[in-house]
Amino acid sequence: MVLSLGIAALVVVLDQLSKLWIRANSPRMELLPGFLDLVHVENYGSVFGLLANQTFLLIIITLTSLFIILLFFRYLSPATTLGVVSISLILGGAVGNLIDRLRFGCVTDFVDVHLQNIFHWPAFNLADTAIVVGIFTFIYSLYRSGLFRKVYEHEHKTKD
Repeated sequence: MVLSLGIAALVVVLDQLSKLWIRANSPRMELLPGFLDLVHVENYGSVFGLLANQTFLLIIITLTSLFIILLFFRYLSPATTLGVVSISLILGGAVGNLIDRLRFGCVTDFVDVHLQNIFHWPAFNLADTAIVVGIFTFIYSLYRSGLFRKVYEHEHKTKD
């Protein structure tokens, strides 16, 4: 539990410090010309701007998600260090974005990935990155644990 809280706290601190700097400086910098920029975007929705201007609903969804994550830790503790790290990244990212929603009614995004004028990914932040990395590593940890194989075998045994 100490490892988990430490990782989550580190994610929240780095996320909030980066957003504080972005809000104070409102940069518009090309980091990798034609590919990566540093910008200041206020996102009033969730991922890809979905549920725009539904701050209360997004707060409720986030609080519910946090409650489920905490229940997961309490009753179904991840079996591996990778599982703990992945859930901690998700927890820290969710808390980081929740803080923004509660303080400002929106989330501060600043990483802008694009390919010239051909492709543009919506801006995101460190909390978003932690959530995505946490989800993928959690899925990988489930795969490594053999859970998918066990479910597959169980499904095929019940059909016979």
